[in-house]
Amino acid sequence: VLQDCGADCAKFQKSELEYKFNKKALERPYTSKHSWGKTYGEHKRHLEFSHDQYRELKKYAEEIGIFFTASGMDEMAVEFLHELDVPFFKVGSGDTNNFPNFPYLEKTAKKGRPMVISSGMQSMNTMHQVYQIVKPINPNFCFLQCTSAYPLQPEDVNLRVISAYQSAFPDIPIGYSGHETGIAISVAAVAMGAKVVERHVTLDKTWKGSDHQASLEPNELAELVKAIRTVEKAMGSPIKQLLPCEMACSEKLGKSVVAKVAIPEGAILTLDMLTVKVGEPKGFPPESIFDLVGQKVKTNIEEDETITEQVVENHVKKVKC
Repeated sequence: VLQDCGADCAKFQKSELEYKFNKKALERPYTSKHSWGKTYGEHKRHLEFSHDQYRELKKYAEEIGIFFTASGMDEMAVEFLHELDVPFFKVGSGDTNNFPNFPYLEKTAKKGRPMVISSGMQSMNTMHQVYQIVKPINPNFCFLQCTSAYPLQPEDVNLRVISAYQSAFPDIPIGYSGHETGIAISVAAVAMGAKVVERHVTLDKTWKGSDHQASLEPNELAELVKAIRTVEKAMGSPIKQLLPCEMACSEKLGKSVVAKVAIPEGAILTLDMLTVKVGEPKGFPPESIFDLVGQKVKTNIEEDETITEQVVENHVKKVKC
């Protein structure tokens, strides 16, 4: 499904539950309508794929030509994903500040694989600390602006953080991890310069589980990928100039300097003799009107006639450097 929609990578989440949760957390009663067990541990064990299932998923991804990886939700999960030879590590928002006492980030960075680091629930100060930890060890990483709410409301997205990250960390790519409904905000993130976009995907939003409502169904994912590719093309070049595709409009509607009054042969042009109109034939462009002031004309020019190079004596084109 992901490949058919045009996505580049399928990302799952991998946890080694006894390393991610303590015993009491796993034994905690879990009575949510989304629960798959009486305790949170039973719930998570029901949902967690085995190592063999991950190997099968990676093999399938290779067969269909799409990248496959996962968020390593604890140190042992990272070890397994490293063994699985994933193309990059995803650091989930919950582990981004996992560094004061337990060197998760440092150990992950030392594996030498590219890293994608989400920033949900974090502060700018924390992200600066993350940068300072990871950069000396592994310079190949990026940050994703993220708000950890499911589904995410537009007023909590804060896309401007993308710009703040671009200013604070100009030497790494910045992306966006979205949990909102629809695709408009993710497309806007790309227009702001996001180089990575992560979205949850489901086959049915009505399925049991809190993430499904914040996920995209396949038709939405396909629409998102198509929109992103369009925006990527539209970003184009920062150089502003007349483009080949504009020539037809320029030839049809582009304006020229014309005579506001009849101008006799030998007259010295003044500004009050000239105006700007769509002219036939085309003559000097409007931005040349001040350059023409003080020039001598070598033939009679009728009122409303285009001013061309042929009627101006010794005109020398000015070239902008």
